[in-house]
Amino acid sequence: MTGEVELIGGTEKRDIRLVPYDSVWLSQFTNERGRIAMALGDLARRIDHVGSTSVVGLDAKPIIDIDVSVVDPEDEDTYLPQLEAVGYVLRVREFGHRMFRTADLGVHVHVCEAGSDWERRHLLFRDWLRRNDSDRDLYASVKQNLVQRDWSDMNAYAAAKTDVIAAIMPRAEAWASAVGWSVASS
Repeated sequence: MTGEVELIGGTEKRDIRLVPYDSVWLSQFTNERGRIAMALGDLARRIDHVGSTSVVGLDAKPIIDIDVSVVDPEDEDTYLPQLEAVGYVLRVREFGHRMFRTADLGVHVHVCEAGSDWERRHLLFRDWLRRNDSDRDLYASVKQNLVQRDWSDMNAYAAAKTDVIAAIMPRAEAWASAVGWSVASS
């Protein structure tokens, strides 16, 4: 399955809108984190709030993104039944990553490998945007421009952010190196 992305249910046309940061997102994450922790126990090495709703002051789609780090995301039998049992539905399957969501589409749970580049990139990008107003504003501006377009699928909108993320990441990496940032310290 390397390189392939399987969208369970196919592409979906969805309204993509950004709203101002809302402090309720943290409590929503905390509630979902509790559900995931109860379902997975020690299988979840980390459960982190990521994405734009985790960055104070950043406009975001009102969808809580959560990274769950496990030993092996390819071994779905160890976590998929537990997540499904508490209401998460598998939506995306690709090598090294699975994405589940709630029935109301308000929460996305990304399962990745503990110690993976996927985990590191999400946490570093979040932590950098929390600290750097200029890059947070740049990212917000690009997102505001992108939501003006008509997207056939939310995944296409997400892919359109690749260039701005790629432009920001070297600055995030330089900061991480300068201050000794690591996944363990995030």
